[in-house]
Amino acid sequence: MLKNIDPVLSPDLLWVLAAMGHGDDLALVDGNHPAETIAAHTISKRLVRLPGLTMERAARAILSVLPLDEFVDDPVRRMQMVGDPATVPNVQQRVQAEIDLAAGRSLALVGIERFAFYATAKSAFAVVQVGDPRAYGCFLLRKGVIATELR
Repeated sequence: MLKNIDPVLSPDLLWVLAAMGHGDDLALVDGNHPAETIAAHTISKRLVRLPGLTMERAARAILSVLPLDEFVDDPVRRMQMVGDPATVPNVQQRVQAEIDLAAGRSLALVGIERFAFYATAKSAFAVVQVGDPRAYGCFLLRKGVIATELR
């Protein structure tokens, strides 16, 4: 155990988050997503599973340590609903609240068509699959930087 670290953050997940560099994407996906297939194409080839959690709980844990990229207009992207791309389902609304809380401001969830999402996720650093069965609980989180002065 570590102090002040959310217990949802397993050693494998902490490794992934720490190993990512500025501009790398993390695919955070639901239980329906073809995570094994997508993860095989990612930079790290890593798939971390978080069974038994809701998507918003997993997002809260990840965003407690992962800075979002402030240099791009779309640091967080979501999979659009097939046939209804403008609709933001409940799971995405709940994750949106966690993103806004972590960022300290409202950040737009930019929609990506389903198959374009799969293609983009293949170029992510890694995949985190949450056991949440709600459809369209699929996100790409782009890592930012923590810029501090050395003493």
